[in-house]
Amino acid sequence: MKQDTTVVHSGRDPQRFDGVVNVPAYRASTVTFPTVADLKRKHAIRFETTYYGRYGTPTTAALEEAVAALEGATHCAATSSGMGAVAGALLTFLKQGDHLLMVDTVYWPTRKFCDVFLKNFGVETTYYDPLIGAGIAALIRPNTKIVYCESPGSHTFEVQDIPAIANAAHAKGALVLLDNTWASPLFHEPFSKGVDVSIQAATKYIVGHSDAMLGTISVRQRDQFLAIKDTLGSFGYATGSEEAFLGLRGLRTLSARLERHQRSALAVATWLQSQPEVERVLYPALPDDPGHALWKRDFTGASGLFGVLLKAGTEEQVAHMLDHMTLFAMGYSWGGYESLIIPTRGAVERTATNWTHTGPSLRLHVGLEDPADLIADLRAGLDRLGEKAGDQ
Repeated sequence: MKQDTTVVHSGRDPQRFDGVVNVPAYRASTVTFPTVADLKRKHAIRFETTYYGRYGTPTTAALEEAVAALEGATHCAATSSGMGAVAGALLTFLKQGDHLLMVDTVYWPTRKFCDVFLKNFGVETTYYDPLIGAGIAALIRPNTKIVYCESPGSHTFEVQDIPAIANAAHAKGALVLLDNTWASPLFHEPFSKGVDVSIQAATKYIVGHSDAMLGTISVRQRDQFLAIKDTLGSFGYATGSEEAFLGLRGLRTLSARLERHQRSALAVATWLQSQPEVERVLYPALPDDPGHALWKRDFTGASGLFGVLLKAGTEEQVAHMLDHMTLFAMGYSWGGYESLIIPTRGAVERTATNWTHTGPSLRLHVGLEDPADLIADLRAGLDRLGEKAGDQ
């Protein structure tokens, strides 16, 4: 089936539920068994059946089935948040004495997890240039177990050459993990690019309505899936059935929403490029973006999230701009129907590369509003930036 059909039909079995279209939200902790033999049998396959609420319910299983089908995986494990998916995947495949190669443009909480928690567990992390490509081979050690990618990069939106990185990693026995949240499986097929483990903050585009926390980890090997489920269960990273239900609900409209996010984001980003206050727009879908060629080769679309570099402005001036936005709200997360904007200058942390832009920077998520209204809101905000600059 084509992806637009898969996103509607995967993980559904109406006849199992008396013809009901949507899988119900199973509110369950305890699951009972009629005999000791049945209890023992279910324990042996506890990660692949309904055994105990922490391991999942039929609602969770439906979401996992649907996401696996969409990603081109054989198995998917749902968890309580995107960060839970990141931590759960890393903790599954790393142990004391191992080495991790982490992209320098990674999501900040992932960096903190590496620098604090993995370090305390005896795992060493080396950060690498996102544009390194096949050159990653020179950084891989005998104890390097994982090469972790995030493409485009957090806040600065560099596109990685995932196939080249994967070829180099596999040649030396390392797994490739990818945070695929920005594009979702609809705009980037991770396993066809050589990725071993695909991670998503399903809180974002899969849920799509800013009302649930959810993460997913997809793989193509059953033993990896079982190991991940064991880790998630051991750390208590349980997925609530209500959240899984909301993930399934959002998944059904993912294709239609992403198409709108992309169309509107491209209109807003193109407009921003022409504004005198803007130095550069960081969006791989733009033809003059440094990552455009790789994006065009490996992706089939672009989401609604991108960055903006302003030419000048103090923190006070940027605050004056953002404090009075009408449609763009300030808030973390993204992927919902609403447009968001946050300042990011202080959030760009680099240790393996240099980030040379010294002016203000912003991250925008373009929602489902009319792009003309969003442009008007941004123009008024840029005018306020100029007004406050004139007061200095």
